Amino acid sequence: MIAFINTFLSYLILVVISMIVIVLAVICGKKLREMKDEKKSKTPGSDASDKKEQ
Repeated sequence: MIAFINTFLSYLILVVISMIVIVLAVICGKKLREMKDEKKSKTPGSDASDKKEQ
């Protein structure tokens, strides 16, 4: 019984750590994407080039 509990807790810790890493990766990815979009919208030539293509 003790071996089962030890194994269960080991896997539980692995799952919790994995979920924390996934959540942090999603948050970092979202922030990086927002920064990239913000930087792209601030470039002065982006609007002019879009009008020329149309």
